[in-house]
Amino acid sequence: MSTPSHWFDTGGEKGSGAWEAVPELGSFGRLWRVFMTARVAIATVLVILQAFIYALGNITNRWSIAVCIAYLCATLAVRLWARPRPPGSTFDAQWVSTIGVDVVTFSVLNFLQSSGINYTPLFALPVLLSSILGPILLAFGTAASVTLLLLADAWWSSLQVLGDFNARFLQSGLSGSGFFLVALLANHLALRLAREEQSAKRSQSAARMQTQVNELVIEALADGVLVVDINGIVRSANPASRRLLAAGDAVRSAPFILATEAGWQPLAELAHRSFVAQSPQEGDISLGNAGGHTRRLHVRTRLAASPNGTHESLCVMFLEDLREMEARVRTEKMAAMGRMSAAVAHEIRNPLAAIAQANALLEEDLQDAGHRQLTAMVRQNAQRLARIVDEVLNISRAQAQLPSPQATTLALDDTAGKIASDWAVQTAASGRTRISVGSDNAEVVFEPEHLRRLMVNLLDNALRYASDSAGAIEITTQAVAPGQARLSVWSDGQPLEQTVQTHLFEPFFSSESRSSGLGLYICRELCERYGALIGYQRVQRGGTDGNEFFVMFRPYPQSPNTPSPSFATMPT
Repeated sequence: MSTPSHWFDTGGEKGSGAWEAVPELGSFGRLWRVFMTARVAIATVLVILQAFIYALGNITNRWSIAVCIAYLCATLAVRLWARPRPPGSTFDAQWVSTIGVDVVTFSVLNFLQSSGINYTPLFALPVLLSSILGPILLAFGTAASVTLLLLADAWWSSLQVLGDFNARFLQSGLSGSGFFLVALLANHLALRLAREEQSAKRSQSAARMQTQVNELVIEALADGVLVVDINGIVRSANPASRRLLAAGDAVRSAPFILATEAGWQPLAELAHRSFVAQSPQEGDISLGNAGGHTRRLHVRTRLAASPNGTHESLCVMFLEDLREMEARVRTEKMAAMGRMSAAVAHEIRNPLAAIAQANALLEEDLQDAGHRQLTAMVRQNAQRLARIVDEVLNISRAQAQLPSPQATTLALDDTAGKIASDWAVQTAASGRTRISVGSDNAEVVFEPEHLRRLMVNLLDNALRYASDSAGAIEITTQAVAPGQARLSVWSDGQPLEQTVQTHLFEPFFSSESRSSGLGLYICRELCERYGALIGYQRVQRGGTDGNEFFVMFRPYPQSPNTPSPSFATMPT
């Protein structure tokens, strides 16, 4: 590390980080202005002193008054119009106008010796100025020049007046030695203070950088973070916590008081318990808001206490949405179950194919109707097992085939209409199927084959429960927001039980004994891969109540990592 050659050398600014804004000249400018103000004060005192002596009639040389007035004008000009500039390796104009003027002025006053006043102590000002604000060479040069002037003044006095001049020469030499010592000590102290301030600046820069890193980390956390003081005032809240605490459309920005909202009382009580017990707390709480919705949170608290008690303690609260925690656990369980199911399906597939083939060969040689009925039952159940195996393997393939960041886009109206028409023809359900497209052919991010699989699953499910009347099944597309489209499959079936709705999109769950329960789960998996949202609700169409499965596609264009929108109307 380079050592500065004078107070706030430019080498000190190299240690400043890019994370902070260092004012130009900084402390150097402030010290420079202090010294310039001191020069003005000394010049003012000298003028007042000369005027007082002149009024008493004790002045012997009027030139001293003129010198003091000129010195006052010079110091005022420098203080008002000059700008601080760090000294270079040579004597520039700025230092001539400050140190040079001081040395010349005090030397003239000392030479004139008006009313017997000794002006030697005033030389300490330019020596200190050069020592603190300049390099050591400038300090020693100023002290040397002052010493030479004092010796020259003593020699000139010896020529004018006869007598013992040894004492005068000795006094000048001692004064010069003292100025050298003052220059050395002042410059050494200035350099030490400069190093300390540079070290403090580097520490502040590192602290600011660490603070910004911490803020970036906290802002990006998916969990909510609240910093609460002992009075229940939230000092800081990251975006995740503000979303968790949002009451309707109102989002609070810190600082705010937890007790202002009745639904936040469990949080305030948990923070209070943490301060009272002086220990971390943890628990599950429910937060209510004016809309009647309740959000369940898992909350952990940690106390940030000052080790010596000089600062107040703060409570840091970590908020996690219990629904998201449960969803993560469910996803992990489903992933493990999916891997196991895929392995089992692979093991079943070959024996099942052998059974189906052997049954087909056996059926060719049978003539008895009872025996052929038995082989038909074997064939039907083998086909059912084959469909279950295919669906299980389809889940594994859907999980493995993640869409690329540049996922395919398709025109929703054209694609959905063609898929629905083909399905209606293949299932002979054209008479009771109605297709209504109205999204202005919006572009959505989805693979055509995956959209076909999604719609066929939903349509097969609707056909299973729909009546035989015309318009019993309705496929609708519509634009719900700029760049966002919605697809729905409605049927006039009976309402689903609440227990069925709760587990609607879970794998291997079905209200029918002969269904694998994987169709809707595959639909949900496909939607999640493309950032879409699938849901169920009971709605009325044309005066008839029915079951509607809807898909909200991700707004286009957006990045594939954009989270899916949330909808309050979707049942949980």
